[in-house]
Amino acid sequence: MLVNVVWFKRDLRLSDNAAINDAVNRDLPLICLFNLDSQRIGRMDVSGIHIEWELDCLRSLAEDINQLGGVIKFNYGEVVDYLDRLHSDYQINSIICNEETGLQWSWERDKLVAKWCEANRIDFIEHPSNGVIRKLKTRDDWKKYRDQRISSCLIPRPEKLLAPEDCQSDAIPTMEELGLTTKPLTDRPIPGEAAAIDTLKSFLEDRGRGYRKGMSSPITGEVMCSRISPYLSAGCLTIKQVFHHTVARQRQVKVDPRSPKYRGFTSSLTSFQSRLAWHCHFMQRLEAEATMDEIAINPELDELLNRKLDQRKFIAWQDGKTGWPFFDACMRYLSATGWINFRMRAMLQSVASYTLWLPWQATGSHLANLFMDYEPGIHWSQVQMQSGVTGINSVRAYSVGKQSTDHDPDGEFIRQWVPELAAVPTEYIHEPWLMSKIEQEQYNCRIDQDYPAPIVDEKAARKEGISKSYKAKGDAGVRRRAKIVFDIHGSRSRQSGRSRN
Repeated sequence: MLVNVVWFKRDLRLSDNAAINDAVNRDLPLICLFNLDSQRIGRMDVSGIHIEWELDCLRSLAEDINQLGGVIKFNYGEVVDYLDRLHSDYQINSIICNEETGLQWSWERDKLVAKWCEANRIDFIEHPSNGVIRKLKTRDDWKKYRDQRISSCLIPRPEKLLAPEDCQSDAIPTMEELGLTTKPLTDRPIPGEAAAIDTLKSFLEDRGRGYRKGMSSPITGEVMCSRISPYLSAGCLTIKQVFHHTVARQRQVKVDPRSPKYRGFTSSLTSFQSRLAWHCHFMQRLEAEATMDEIAINPELDELLNRKLDQRKFIAWQDGKTGWPFFDACMRYLSATGWINFRMRAMLQSVASYTLWLPWQATGSHLANLFMDYEPGIHWSQVQMQSGVTGINSVRAYSVGKQSTDHDPDGEFIRQWVPELAAVPTEYIHEPWLMSKIEQEQYNCRIDQDYPAPIVDEKAARKEGISKSYKAKGDAGVRRRAKIVFDIHGSRSRQSGRSRN
């Protein structure tokens, strides 16, 4: 029997899905396929929480596919091996999928599938995804193409799926059935496409009112941030869908922006829109640099910085036992929940790279393991930016003390996530090492026993890291590379701004 195969990768939805829409509009029965790539298991940037989240979202997608009369097949292993078996049982006419912007291993996988299709005279059809534009040589026209893509009409959800008569859906296995391990997360979101839309709507209609002011703090950001990133990472939601829902909400607010119903939303929605554009901007970087998890986009700069792995510092950093209360609270919160707001993510990486002078590949991989919403294009772009290895971005070395007093002035967040400091008064909560021995006994927090002393002098180490970074950026070879990097990856907003003056 002649069939088409829809290969689901990181696009676990039916709405606004070009691949499934294309397949439905053809005359042949279709088989939906999800392949859990065995080469992902054991990678430094992949953890069980990522796989479990995808499986849970896939399980929700499978229910939707079955309800529409379709079938979904699951395989754990090499996708080409499974396609061989599927092609022997059915005659595959076309494999239809959406483009995936991923690291080098996923590029190699896709090329193997394309080569297999060519050898078997099967059409391999890939549809553009989100705001990533393939085969761009510079960023000059990227925004124009991205805006056209994102503002185009949403693709409707199919009403019915035609499956081969003798084909049955596979049950989606659990982590335990696959022999994989994971860990429980606090306040883990509900998986699936419907939950993704509900989460987005709750942000646009209620929680997002204070987004612009509240997103920077881990306390307010927990509610006021959109919290859609896990759904974007698994493809339960597209940037285009988010854009359309946001524009619709902006139209509502514009009618009477000062009314109690809409007050506060205008500026917050504008800020949110800009972050949707930044999402696409950083994803485009990975499209051109699939090795961003291993190689700096300015390798000359990274070589001059010459960071070395100090195990003592690395372990204290990853375990949230640096002796800096706010930093430790953020790292422990992230480990427990799988999420933290953007500014704190930047601080975690910045401290690793500038203050502790640790190599970004190791610290970036550890953070990737902790983020349930790990998106390689966003993550590795940010890791390289916050580590100062691009040559085109400003040196941003976050002060833990400033972030602490700005975003947790009373120590509420610290006491919740660093219970060793629960009894420490606000006077010392940001710098408990300043307590006298008597006060340490009084507040049940003995430094270097109940809670560590600072692993380094934070201010001095950060200052030294900044100095070394600026010195390296001034190297002639680094500056030459930076011009190339800007042409490929740099935002054109500043450039266009200068031309108008």
